[in-house]
Amino acid sequence: MADATTELLAERGKTHGLFSEHALITQTLKAAMHDAVNWDRCTLSQRESLEMIVHKIGRILAGDPNHKDHWDDIAGYARLVADQIAEGH
Repeated sequence: MADATTELLAERGKTHGLFSEHALITQTLKAAMHDAVNWDRCTLSQRESLEMIVHKIGRILAGDPNHKDHWDDIAGYARLVADQIAEGH
């Protein structure tokens, strides 16, 4: 019988794909963002949001592109920053 962690990883693999594939995609996209001309102009919240969005994009491209939670999470991280901008933060 598999332990709880093994079972969780097997289940996540169905929606998130191979961790090594996800890591390659995500780290490549993050490197491009960090080299972008406006990266240093972004607030910490904006940077974190962008990195989390890229993390979700990595899951979409390595795993199940029809897993709704990935798309909802992207919208959520974008909304957090949009709300901060609207509030003047």
